[in-house]
Amino acid sequence: MAATVPHGLPLSAPPSVGTDQRLETEKRMVWDENTCTYQEREFVYEVSWIAELGVWRRFLRTHRKA
Repeated sequence: MAATVPHGLPLSAPPSVGTDQRLETEKRMVWDENTCTYQEREFVYEVSWIAELGVWRRFLRTHRKA
């Protein structure tokens, strides 16, 4: 099980006008098959509000060793 440490604000309400997208970073421990060890990784997600659906959209942009 990977631990998650979010770095960003909670997504509870739609943003104000003009702020429809932002990036969030999470650091997690993930299993590396090559070395058979856990390694800390940094994941960057793009988060944006979809007004037509009234929901948040979040997808992975990049990941790298932390």
